[in-house]
Amino acid sequence: MFKTKNLSLASGRFSRGFTLIELLIVVAIISIIAAVVFVALDPMTRFRDSRDAKRWADTTAILSAIKIDQVDNGGNYMAAVGNMVVGDIYMIVDGTPATPNCVAGNTFCDTDVTAEAVAGDHCVNLGELVQQGYLGSVPVSPSGAGSWGADLTGYTIEKSATGILTVRACESENTTEIKASR
Repeated sequence: MFKTKNLSLASGRFSRGFTLIELLIVVAIISIIAAVVFVALDPMTRFRDSRDAKRWADTTAILSAIKIDQVDNGGNYMAAVGNMVVGDIYMIVDGTPATPNCVAGNTFCDTDVTAEAVAGDHCVNLGELVQQGYLGSVPVSPSGAGSWGADLTGYTIEKSATGILTVRACESENTTEIKASR
């Protein structure tokens, strides 16, 4: 039969390896995959989202506990909520604050607590909801820019003239404002 010679291999002009185009395509694909993974796994955004999710859950839990207490008490709010001035915004606390200064968190709040005439007069103690079993504990906002605790929980409450309560989280990191109203 016929024998043929592969001149290109015999002459040594061509050797095995990757061409420049093949290398560029591989680098481009790896770059695209790295960019997608970085965007998908952006950890700071995920942490902010998880803190905001907890704040949403806490505002709803606080509001639900107050409303269930109201239903159980013949339509009357507990004393701490019933004594609130209509339209004023109060910081929710657990117990009596050691240093009553409920406007101290305004630096970090999306909606400021109303200015206090007397220190502590714009704190509302929801510890009674825990004592009566409506809440396991008074929620404390996860720390973002501010540092929260029992004295300043990072949640505010407002009562409207029509009796609608609005509970807000002081901080919101990946959304405009976190609030629940009923």
